Amino acid sequence: MKKLIKKLTQFIPLYREVFHIRDALCRISNDIAVIRASEVVRCEMELEKHPRYGDPLRLFQHEFQVNSQNGEDGIIQEIFRRIGTTDRVFLEVGVGDGNQNNTAFLLSQGWKGFWLDGNDYSLNTLNKKKCYREENIKFKTAFVTKENVTTLFEELEVPKEFDLLSVDIDQNTFHIWEALRAYKPRVVIMEYNSSIPADTDWKVPYRADRIWDGSMNYGASLKAFELLGRECGYNLVGCNFHGINAFFVRDDLSMDQFAGPFTSENHYEPPRYRYGNWTGHVGVLLDRVPLDSLK
Repeated sequence: MKKLIKKLTQFIPLYREVFHIRDALCRISNDIAVIRASEVVRCEMELEKHPRYGDPLRLFQHEFQVNSQNGEDGIIQEIFRRIGTTDRVFLEVGVGDGNQNNTAFLLSQGWKGFWLDGNDYSLNTLNKKKCYREENIKFKTAFVTKENVTTLFEELEVPKEFDLLSVDIDQNTFHIWEALRAYKPRVVIMEYNSSIPADTDWKVPYRADRIWDGSMNYGASLKAFELLGRECGYNLVGCNFHGINAFFVRDDLSMDQFAGPFTSENHYEPPRYRYGNWTGHVGVLLDRVPLDSLK
C-alpha cells in the first residue's frame, strides 16, 4: 500500500500541471470571447455611421440576442413592432435542442407554435420546463424533405396563415420554402448562403437525402431567395449582421416601413461568422409567461 501511495504521489505534480494548463486555456478562451464581442460592438458602431446602416428603416440596429444564435431575436421583435401580430403563432423547421433558435424567445413570451426537427433533442428541453404544454408548443420529429413537408404541416395542424415561419435545415432550405406555397405566414426567415455574391441566382440542386457536408456548397444565394420570395408574395426586408438569416415580409403588409428596394443587392450582408458568439450566460429556454400558463 505504501508503495502504491508513493507511486501515485509521483504523479501529483503532473496532475497539478494539467489543471494549470486547463485553467489557462479556459482563461484564454474567455479572453477570446471578450475580444470577439468587443470587435462586434466596434464594427456595429462604425457601421452605424455609414448611411446604409444608419437608415432608421433598416433592421440592423435593432439586433439583440436572447435565445437566437445571433441578433435574430431583436430583428423579429422590431418587424412585428412595425407590422403588428395576429395569432402570435410560429413554426420553425430546424430547432436544434430548443435552447438556441429563432422562436424559443417568442415561446417564452406567450406565443404558441410548432417545432419540426430531424432529432428529438428539444423534447428533453421542453420536458424540463413544466410550464410548457402541448397547447403551447407541438413538436414533431422527422427528416424534412420537399416531398413530405406539407404532409408534416398537415399532421401538426398548422394553419394556412400565421405570423412567423423560420426554416434552417442547411442544405435544402430553399427547396423546402418552394414546396410551401400553400402556406402564407406574414413573416418568413430563411438561412441563406452569404458566400455567394448578392447578384448571383444560385441554389444547390435538390436531392431529398442530401445533408450539409460543412462546406460552402449548401442552400441558396440571397438573390435566389429574393426571387423565390417575390414569386410567393414576399419582399426581402433585411438580413442579420452575420450574413446568416434573411427576413421577408408578405407584400400585402406595410412595406413603407422597411428599407427599399427589396433586393438582394440592397440587403445583402457578407459572411461574418467569426463575429458570432454567445455573449451572455448559458443559453436556456426561459420560463413561459404569463404566469397563468403555470396553473
